[in-house]
Amino acid sequence: MQDFVPDTRLVEDSYPLTELPLCQLRLMDDARFPWLVLIPRRLEASEVFELDASAQQQLWREATAVGKAMLDALGGNKLNIASLGNIVAQLHVHVIVRRHEDAAWPAPVWGHGQAEPYDLDGLAEMRARILAEVEGMDLTPSER
Repeated sequence: MQDFVPDTRLVEDSYPLTELPLCQLRLMDDARFPWLVLIPRRLEASEVFELDASAQQQLWREATAVGKAMLDALGGNKLNIASLGNIVAQLHVHVIVRRHEDAAWPAPVWGHGQAEPYDLDGLAEMRARILAEVEGMDLTPSER
C-alpha cells in the first residue's frame, strides 16, 4: 500500500488532529475561523466522483458528523462544507463554522485578509475541543 502524504500546501497551512476511517483530519492554521480539512487517504482522487460509492458515502458521513460536532461544541450560525481544489488538486473537504460576527461574514473565507496563526495556547485549546467531540464518534463505514 502506498503511504499517504497530504499535499505540501495542506501540510504547511494546517495541523494534524487525528485519523478518521477514510480521512486525515487537520485544523487550518487561521484562528479567525473554526476550520477543519478532511483529506481522504486516496492519492489518486482529485474529485469526489473519483471515489467509489462507499468512499463517497464515508466522506460525507465524516464531513457532516465532524461539522455537526464542531457546530455543537463551538456555536455558530452556519456550517460551510466545500470541496474546491482550485489551488490544491488533492481531494480535500473544508468544514468551517461561520458566525455573523466573523471576519469574512457573509463572504467566503478564502482570500479574505491575512490568516491569523494560532498561538500555542489557542492551538492546544482548539485541538482539545475538537478532539473531545470527534474521538469516540462512531464513523465506522456502514455495511450494505
